[in-house]
Amino acid sequence: MIPIRDTIPSRTVPVVTWSLIAANVAVFLFELTLGPRDLEALVYLFGVVPARFTHPEWASRLGLPVDDYWPFFTSMFLHGGVLHVASNMWALWIFGDNVEDRMGRLRFFLFYLLTGLAAGLLHWITNAQSTVPTVGASGAIAGVLGAYFVLFPHARIIVLFPVLFLPFFFELPALTYLFVWFMTQVFGGTLAALGPQNVGGIAWWAHIGGFGAGMVLHRLFLLPQERAPRRRERDEYGPEWAWSRWD
Repeated sequence: MIPIRDTIPSRTVPVVTWSLIAANVAVFLFELTLGPRDLEALVYLFGVVPARFTHPEWASRLGLPVDDYWPFFTSMFLHGGVLHVASNMWALWIFGDNVEDRMGRLRFFLFYLLTGLAAGLLHWITNAQSTVPTVGASGAIAGVLGAYFVLFPHARIIVLFPVLFLPFFFELPALTYLFVWFMTQVFGGTLAALGPQNVGGIAWWAHIGGFGAGMVLHRLFLLPQERAPRRRERDEYGPEWAWSRWD
């Protein structure tokens, strides 16, 4: 299922969400200017390579800086391809503005970085021997999804579900959509744990860690006036309410 949009309007201009999207796209455009060897060096230097922190002597032999933990942050701004960056930025575009509304700009930015850090740490813990670099904003964005899951469970998500190349559009409660998304990450992470020959290339546990951190930590970053229960939008009560008179 591909999310197309949600139905909760933004109350403020989502400056941080737009800035994060712009920064990720700018870094990806820079990546496109690099040759294969330079790009590989960039990814190994600024991406999260779990074995680099588990086995610093191996990292030293490879020429990677020891005791350098900045990759847990810099990896959030690197991506492995057009589809990778496009899908991540699309999800941030859909879900980020509403969470930013509830947190304010600075708090949302710090929340984004913190959940991305939590995602990277869990990826390291669950893949401690891996020498494959991991890059992408998906762990931090999973944190945004975790916050959205708690803050806007009754929001409506319009999704695209292709069947035999035919597009089908339908509407789901955010609670349902995000629960299904989370369970696919758990399923994928469980398969990956059975052996690298089964599932590879996706940092499943980073997604799980980011989502969980977002659910648990989001309340610490809410603006004081946003900690009270939020009044629902009309269509959060069901599609039939969207056109009804609101008293």
